[in-house]
Amino acid sequence: MSAKSLDEPIEIPINGTLDLHGFNPSEVKELVTEYLDECARKGIAEGRIIHGKGIGTLREIVHSILKVHPFVCSFALGNSSSGGWGSTSFLLRNVDFK
Repeated sequence: MSAKSLDEPIEIPINGTLDLHGFNPSEVKELVTEYLDECARKGIAEGRIIHGKGIGTLREIVHSILKVHPFVCSFALGNSSSGGWGSTSFLLRNVDFK
């Protein structure tokens, strides 16, 4: 694998679920922000971010972004059917991009 291929962007499907496994904490702020923006553009009003249980570093980063992101109206740790405390569910406000 060449160094160039390591720098190429990774395409992530915008479907309401973002799995952060495999990403470094330093990549998460920009990734989550862009993901939420794209969900809003595509009309995806609710979803979840899978950050894992671990020691809570990714969860803290995700929650700090959700607290200030202009499209987020609420968020909460997942329930037993959506990953428990290893994921966070979010709800976006209705955004008109016309």
